[in-house]
Amino acid sequence: MTIETVPGTDLKYYLIAFDSDGRERRDDEDGLMSGLVFDALDREPFTDIFLLAHGWKGDVPAARAQYGDWIGAMARCEEDIRRLRESRPDFHPLLIGLHWPSLPWGDEKLSSGGGSFAPEAAKPVEALVEDYAARLADTGEARAAMRTIFESARINMSPFELPQEVKRAYEILNREAGLGAEGVGGAPGSDRMAFDPEEAYEAAMLEEEISFGRSGLGGILSPLRQMSFWKMKDRARAFGETGGHEFLRQLQERTSPPRRVRIHLMGHSFGCIVVSSMIAGPEGRGHLPRQIDSVALVQGALSMWSYCPSIPFDEQGRPGYFNSIISERKVRGPIITTQSKLDTAVGRFYPLGAGARGDIDFGLGYPKFGGVGTFGARGLESEAKDMKMLDSQGEYRFEPGKIYNLESSEYISQGGGASGAHSDIARPEVAHAVWEAARAADQTPFPIRKEDVEHDSD
Repeated sequence: MTIETVPGTDLKYYLIAFDSDGRERRDDEDGLMSGLVFDALDREPFTDIFLLAHGWKGDVPAARAQYGDWIGAMARCEEDIRRLRESRPDFHPLLIGLHWPSLPWGDEKLSSGGGSFAPEAAKPVEALVEDYAARLADTGEARAAMRTIFESARINMSPFELPQEVKRAYEILNREAGLGAEGVGGAPGSDRMAFDPEEAYEAAMLEEEISFGRSGLGGILSPLRQMSFWKMKDRARAFGETGGHEFLRQLQERTSPPRRVRIHLMGHSFGCIVVSSMIAGPEGRGHLPRQIDSVALVQGALSMWSYCPSIPFDEQGRPGYFNSIISERKVRGPIITTQSKLDTAVGRFYPLGAGARGDIDFGLGYPKFGGVGTFGARGLESEAKDMKMLDSQGEYRFEPGKIYNLESSEYISQGGGASGAHSDIARPEVAHAVWEAARAADQTPFPIRKEDVEHDSD
């Protein structure tokens, strides 16, 4: 079932699944989920829509677990809900979780049953080639390159340096995967240094095992981990710009004036790329019928420069890929971001994945390659404000149209292994901040844009 019930509650949400090309899946036993959402909008007087986007390494069971935890945490913020209903007695939310296949080796069955998969190391070479062709690139040259890599790993998993044939194989695989290297100003997935397999291997050998979750990719296979990182960033952007953006546009058209349904977006990890791409649209230059009401970017695995007008380190002075969200005021309420020093996934793996090693500019105090979940949204001094995350009773007084970087290490603090506290976000303090952002959007009356005024007069 993909009309889901949050464990321990009677709350329901719609889980809408998309494929790797950004198309809504049609194999759901409940039918086409977007159609059921639109039917519900026609049938019930919803006042607010909350759209949720998970991050990397989220298959269907993980998406269910994460959305159940997140929505459960928000439901337990009874004082926030009471305060919102004081100002809007008709408050009636519609909850939607978006699933994109961000765990390349995960369980993507939409039925309720779980799945299992063989450990990577136990699979035959041809089975690994088949798996990774679907994950990275399914061409004859890519398959031959992967075969070379896996066969070499069977002989020696941790050589002193990469064999020349493996290095060439990685270069071919990188080319066939279509992964760019446009530097810090590039689109997510291409915002990295030029790929050097030997450097990637050396960095992995020097670092302890770092990842967003279980991967099983070490030694000579470690550059595959980095390539999976880049490919999933690229997929998050592509999904957000295609299926995600189109679904958001349809939601807005279904709830256009005179009906006023507020839409709030929340993303976690690479889900922050999804959310940003949905709003910014194709190549960051798309348009929606009206503004989004509030946005929460929780432990974002996207560049800290994504929203800024001019990247300090970029020789061309390019804006961040998602700057149009700010310059064209595509969000009328607040945008909040969270940071935690205990999130080692974003803090340590993000710059490593981009091919950077300790490249801090001591004039600014920030590196070229760093994630929002570590440093916040930067290069936006006039629009952004730094503050500490408050407890679940604190009053933020968020202003519409502003960005707030919330230092959250006190609360986003639990978690072991390589990821640290990266996924420790189903917290009352985090949920409270999301509620406060949604409530702050009410401070700006409809409409505020010329397009909305013209729409109202039709």
